[in-house]
Amino acid sequence: MAENPRGATIVTELLSVDQAIAMLEGGRVVALPTDTVYGVAASLGDVAAVAELFALKHRPASTALPILIDSLRQISRLGVTWPQDARRLAEAFWPGPLTIVVRVPHELAARVGSVTDTAGFRIPDDGVLRNVLDRCGPLALTSANEHGERPCTTADEVIEALGDRPELGGVLDDGERSGVVSTVVDLSERGWRLVREGSIGHGVIAGILGPSVTA
Repeated sequence: MAENPRGATIVTELLSVDQAIAMLEGGRVVALPTDTVYGVAASLGDVAAVAELFALKHRPASTALPILIDSLRQISRLGVTWPQDARRLAEAFWPGPLTIVVRVPHELAARVGSVTDTAGFRIPDDGVLRNVLDRCGPLALTSANEHGERPCTTADEVIEALGDRPELGGVLDDGERSGVVSTVVDLSERGWRLVREGSIGHGVIAGILGPSVTA
């Protein structure tokens, strides 16, 4: 339970899996556990819900949201061409903490706030979240925290950080997470570039794709 800036009491509901899915399908933003940290998610197919996700985090509209999926089939249904290097990385590290950035149709890029025609995809290594993704389809999902602050690793931390936000429909609690963020690799141009080094190191990626291009 928390108070918003206007003084009204907001009760942040703890959700079951079925309740979380119902909220996502109903256009709400929900906090979910991932294999790295807790995230806040909206259905990728709901433009208004994705906009609420930006508002919840006070995230700049030009800072793109990653897309979580349950299978490569979900990527192809979005009209995305999956390059060979992306396939090699996915075979090596998915499901797992690697976000792969590729070229995507303009409408999809704009929906997630990308200023270029690119988007990042990931299949998480978390059974609860994979169940949600299988039943709901792709989600726009980013770490559960105020933009620029430390990601939350428990449901209690999510409620402390974001529980006063009316955009948050509830939290699916599945225990503590590791707190180690995913590695982000950009394949949208020639070669590859490490955007963020997380639990998978630069050298491991280079061992599969060869030397990276300069940033």
